[in-house]
Amino acid sequence: MKTICCSLKCALFLVTIAGITVSATCGFADDASGQGKAHLLDTYHQMTSRLEDSSFGLSLVLESTEQDHRMHVDIYGIFEYPFKGVANALNVPSNWCDIVSLHPNVKACTYQEKDSTWFLTFYIGRNFSQPLEDTHKVICRYHHALQQPEYQDILLAADKGPFGTMNHKMRFEAIPIDGERTFVHVSYSYSDSAALRLATKAYFATFGRGRVGFTVIGTDKNNLPLYIGGPRGAVERSAIRYYFAIQSFMDTLPSPENQRFDLRINQWYDFTSRFRTQLFDQEKSTYLKVKTSDHANQVLLQKQLGMGSP
Repeated sequence: MKTICCSLKCALFLVTIAGITVSATCGFADDASGQGKAHLLDTYHQMTSRLEDSSFGLSLVLESTEQDHRMHVDIYGIFEYPFKGVANALNVPSNWCDIVSLHPNVKACTYQEKDSTWFLTFYIGRNFSQPLEDTHKVICRYHHALQQPEYQDILLAADKGPFGTMNHKMRFEAIPIDGERTFVHVSYSYSDSAALRLATKAYFATFGRGRVGFTVIGTDKNNLPLYIGGPRGAVERSAIRYYFAIQSFMDTLPSPENQRFDLRINQWYDFTSRFRTQLFDQEKSTYLKVKTSDHANQVLLQKQLGMGSP
């Protein structure tokens, strides 16, 4: 049972927000464009009141669905930075390694360019110190679908994933809403499989019991909120972790380069610690120690790879 559950934890992580998990290299689905500027701007106007009165205490809205064995999550938020700065930062493939590696389960990330295409390699493991040879190595293709003066669209997608899952998609979109702020949309989805459904049933009936997401599905006898659990809750947890990773990356860009990493890991932990019910996994001192070690491994791997070399 322990083996099944440990494998399931990795699978749930791999098939959530990153939306990029395959046994080899990511491919792309047919839909090469996102919602588009006009649709995203209309969404922002419809969500203004929800963003201002969000239960997160931030300008942030999360929506998720589970239908016909397909998981889908949308996250909408506001970055207090001009659109140009956000677009320029996230248009750099190597910056995504600095972002995703804030997640406790990403032990390292490297980047390289081959035949005018950027590839990111993710080393996925447990949330404690772990040799990289014991992690899951995932190679993913970064695709900048579209960038216009007032609209950005970045896509990662894969036809197949672990446990027979398929049709994975992740998308990041952004538009300016005034001179100093940017409205962002992160969406991702995947279709599960009979094997994954069997594994998740076992996990959430045992070790995963009590692990919840953010969607409120009712109240208990004390009128306290009850949150969605199961795979949908797992997807929501990873989504928020990565959203805070992007936020932490943007917040620390103005700082001197040699201080950014330490600032990022501290800020990411402080963001997630606001939501202990959903996101608490380890004490801050442990997270900082593990991430410092992970970062050293990541720097070494990148040097060995040779920046931009195949």
